Amino acid sequence: MTAGGLEHLQEELKHLKHVERHAVIKAISEAREHGDLSENAEYHAARERQGFIEGRIKELESKIARADVIDVSKLSGKDIKFGAKVTLLDDETEDRFTYQIVGIDEADIKKGLLSINSPLARALIGKSVGDTCDITTPGKGHKSYEVLDVSYQ
Repeated sequence: MTAGGLEHLQEELKHLKHVERHAVIKAISEAREHGDLSENAEYHAARERQGFIEGRIKELESKIARADVIDVSKLSGKDIKFGAKVTLLDDETEDRFTYQIVGIDEADIKKGLLSINSPLARALIGKSVGDTCDITTPGKGHKSYEVLDVSYQ
């Protein structure tokens, strides 16, 4: 993953531990004050939320401990690899797209962060400026893109 992806996971972990965990404990305490716990929907919802938060904390701690962080600013070259910022031209619509190829946990297509496991990223790996990339996706069918630019920032 990139350094930015690791930072995002660390921020989420900090928020869960220092904000969400305390809020759910307070919600459980308040729900207990309402009496009979066996029929108390607020209590059961708060306990379910607590279970989700604790599970996510463990998951994030594991991912952070196992993270292999790649400093994209130290990468270079003309071929597309993990961390590359790629500008593509849709051969059919003439639309231009810019994506950075990142790890699974940091992918967000709306922000231009493309998962390394996505069909497009897998097809782009090893290509360079001027190459054409043909892929078939479940949503859009067959698409063809031309690589316009590759950079590492």
